[in-house]
Order: sequence, then C-alpha cells, then structure tokens
Amino acid sequence: MTRTAVLICPGRGTYNKAELGYLHRHHADKTALFAGFDAQRREAGQEEITALDGATRFSVSKYSRGDIASPLIYASALADAQSLAEDIEVVAVTGNSMGWYIALAAGGALSADDGFKVVNTMGTLMQEQLIGGQLVYPFAGPDWQGDPARKAELLALAAEIDARDGHDLALSIDLGGMLVLAGNEAGLAAFETAVPVVEERFPMRLANHAGFHTSLQAPVAAEGRRRLTAEMFTQPDVPLIDGRGQIWWPGATDTQALWDYTLGHQVVEPYDFTLAVQNAAHEFAPDLFIVTGPGTTLGGAAAQSLVQVGWQGMTSKADFKARQAEAPLLVSMGDAGQRSLAAG
Repeated sequence: MTRTAVLICPGRGTYNKAELGYLHRHHADKTALFAGFDAQRREAGQEEITALDGATRFSVSKYSRGDIASPLIYASALADAQSLAEDIEVVAVTGNSMGWYIALAAGGALSADDGFKVVNTMGTLMQEQLIGGQLVYPFAGPDWQGDPARKAELLALAAEIDARDGHDLALSIDLGGMLVLAGNEAGLAAFETAVPVVEERFPMRLANHAGFHTSLQAPVAAEGRRRLTAEMFTQPDVPLIDGRGQIWWPGATDTQALWDYTLGHQVVEPYDFTLAVQNAAHEFAPDLFIVTGPGTTLGGAAAQSLVQVGWQGMTSKADFKARQAEAPLLVSMGDAGQRSLAAG
C-alpha cells in the first residue's frame, strides 16, 4: 500500500548543536554523495561538510554563518529526501526559504551537485555581504488559530517603520503563525521597541541572518545570477511548489523562468511558506507531510499553516495534536521518535 507524501525542505536555522553529526549518524552510506560536495568546498578553499559535521564542538558564531549552515542543511535534507521508505510516493516538494533550493534538487530540477553549488554560492554570497538582518514575531495565539487582524496590524507597523527616513523593514517570510521580518538595524530596532514581548522570547533576532527575501538582497541576487547559469535547471520529476504557492509541473516547466524566479523574485520578494503548504494540501491531498531534517522547528509552522485553513477539520493546536496521536499526518525526519515513520 503506497503512502503519498508532500516533502517539505527546511531553511536556515535548522542545523544547531543537537544536529552536529547528523550526516554521520543517519547517512554513513552516502559517502559518494558527500564526496562531490566536499570536492566543491575544497575547490572554493572552504572546509569540507563532512569535517564540519564530524567536529567535536559546535559554536553558534561559526555554524550559523551562511557559508557553513547552508551547505550542511542542504546535505542533511537532500540525504533525508533520498532515504524515504519504499512505500512512500512523493507527489510534490516544497520548502521554506533556502529550502526552495533543496526542493529543486529533491524534485529533480537540479542535480545533487548543481543544487549544492546553488546553495553554497548563495549562502557564501549572503555571508560575505550580510546586508540587513531578520527577526521572528508571532501573530497567532497559543491555540495556533490565525489572527488576521493582528497580522494586518503588525504588517502595517512594519510598513510605517519602513517609510521612516533611514529605516528598512519588510515581511521576509510568512511562516505559519509567525512573521519573519527583515530590515536594517534601524528598522529592526524600531519594531522591537514598538511591540510587546511574547512568550519571553519574541521578538527574536536570528543570528547571522541577512535581510532575506527583501529588496536589500538585490546585489546578492545579481551576483548569484552572474555565477549560476540557467543551463543547470531541468524539468522537475515531481511538482514543485514555490514561495508564492505556485506549482511548477513536470514536462510543463519553463526552465529559464524557473532560474529567473529562483535567483530573482525568490531572493528579493517575500516568501509565503504558509501558502505553499496550504496549496500543497489542497492540490495534492497527501497522506503525509514529511519535513526532512536537519532540525524539527519547521514542523510547527507547517502544522499551523494547515490548521489556519481547517485542513481535514483541524482548527486548533489541540485538534492537530489529537490527529497526530491517532495517525501522524506530519512527520519530522529530524525527530528521532518520528524518523522511522518515513525513513527506509
């Protein structure tokens, strides 16, 4: 009996201290895959990903860097995508932010090595230029129900701050019940002062994150387009759902347009992860949503996205938890307890 699944690939911020050794723990059989990635890193004068993953100590200042985090997350996620149980049929692939690049490789629109090249190039460019920063702030309540009025209020505040002289602030990612905002120091600081502290940790700044998915990244997009050619892109093997919720279908994808979106709109415009997950649910109605590793943080945002549209009658956190306990709908491969539900 085949289980259909939508595969969800994570973005930055998912390879943390607990994930150190992920490749060695779960993917000791994929030495050939990682050898190709290590060769690219050596050529660029960078530390190999197998050495980074095999290190004995983890430091946030090092491992949160774009040129370190991005390739490690890509290798972990792609290896997970290649390790699914035989009875799972992937009907579509999506991802969050940098997870879009991983989705391209997991869905066959980029080869494993070309996908790595895209991720390593963009992660390195982002780190070298480090323009702006990001913070996270929730708008949904503890029950996960969306609060459209609160969301609109926060976005209006961001727009008002952005209009001030010397301030940059805009929506970066629509992430389930959270907003990820990006801007310059003045813009981020103004927002932090204007909103109440929630759950003792929000607004939360993200270490070593640039102002992704905003016009601040235009120089990075331009340099990425110069270094990465459209020839790398091919027809996907499975449908891909992008950061606008749009679907790229196998056999009907304009690969030049796919390149243009990936190194254009995707870099400088907001990323709507919520809509991508909701459209995946409505269009493909899978048995499972599988979030690849590393990390487990994206599961919550995916679940919140489903709850907000009342997917399969779930309209609250309690509904989702009850459904998960009965028959898991969402599986995080980065979670040791859930991994066996999806991995071969």
